[in-house]
Amino acid sequence: MIYKLDNIIQNYPWGSTTAMNALFGISNPDSLPQAELWMGAHPNGCSKIVNNGSSQLLSEWIEASPEQVLGRYTCDKFGELPYLMKVLSADKPLSIQVHPKKSKAVEGFERENQAGIPLSAPERNYKDPNHKPELVYALTNYKAMNGFRVISEIIELFEQSGCSVFRPHVQALNACQTPAQLAVFFRTVIALDGDEKLKAIAQLMDNIEQKGKGEVGKEAFAMVAEFSKDYPDDVGLFAPLMLNVIELEAGEAMFLHAETPHAYVKGTGIEIMANSDNVLRAGLTPKHIDVDELLDNTRFESIPHQHLRLRPKTKGHRQVYPIPVDDFKFEVLTLSDGSLQETGCQEFVCSAEIIMCLEGEMTLSTKGAEILLAKGESAIIADSAGSYRYSGYGKAVRAFN
Repeated sequence: MIYKLDNIIQNYPWGSTTAMNALFGISNPDSLPQAELWMGAHPNGCSKIVNNGSSQLLSEWIEASPEQVLGRYTCDKFGELPYLMKVLSADKPLSIQVHPKKSKAVEGFERENQAGIPLSAPERNYKDPNHKPELVYALTNYKAMNGFRVISEIIELFEQSGCSVFRPHVQALNACQTPAQLAVFFRTVIALDGDEKLKAIAQLMDNIEQKGKGEVGKEAFAMVAEFSKDYPDDVGLFAPLMLNVIELEAGEAMFLHAETPHAYVKGTGIEIMANSDNVLRAGLTPKHIDVDELLDNTRFESIPHQHLRLRPKTKGHRQVYPIPVDDFKFEVLTLSDGSLQETGCQEFVCSAEIIMCLEGEMTLSTKGAEILLAKGESAIIADSAGSYRYSGYGKAVRAFN
């Protein structure tokens, strides 16, 4: 019950044309923007299992024997493979967005179904009834925004912006530095429209190269200037003044709770999330923005910058990341010790697992089956395998729940 996966590549406009080839040798003869490689059973990009030259949708394989593949616990609690793992490669910034928590996703999905809004409609907010907490593990330097800055920092950056449009709102936030007032301030910014929006953006962009005090300020305004090349009239230009800017180095990770505003800006990483495609957008996009729904699904709590990186625990050759949700677990496996290349390591299976080789090559074996993964290749191991052994050299990531 172990198979290689044949995975879908999503060619979104913000994707890189070169990163997946450089990292994993994945061909791109038409120079398309290869944004995401999906590993999982989501209907918008379901993987296939490969067996003796034939293939089958992963979702069909799971549906045929759900308890054997997923395990009883996962089958009873989720009824599906509860996570989706991706390689995400951004050459341009993604939209500023939040993902709903579970209860809001269930309510919103049912409400839009009852209203008869097609799943493919551009004004549709909820594509499924699931939340979407996620983890990002950087494969290259990976720039992003994650969560609200501390309020005093937001105030300081807006004072440096030279935007008189926001002066009374900044003063109100300074006088009452609470989550409720932050919500009022955030709404004011993203709901700007017409001449007032154009005036605020013109003030922001005036002499932008000279704005910003200290490392934090210079970084924020430099990001504004970069965003303006693709989104010159978008209220998302103010996002770096409100959201934490972070650049992960290769091998670092961060976790994003549901209801946390964020955006991925540039770089390639592994992203693992609950099995959902729900996105509520706030800026840097020509797509639909529902301000009221967005605000109802946003948690207005500041995250101190030093708390953004997720620190793993090292257990032998494994780096184990503390994930605060039940939908997925994530580990990085490194086999650099020559003694392990032949003898390998044994793991016991507690759910369906997806393993992707990032570097070198790795042999996975269960009773009666063995496959070799080169870098960029992935496999799924069913719960019914009980255990498996892996050997070789290099690095891989392991997703399960």
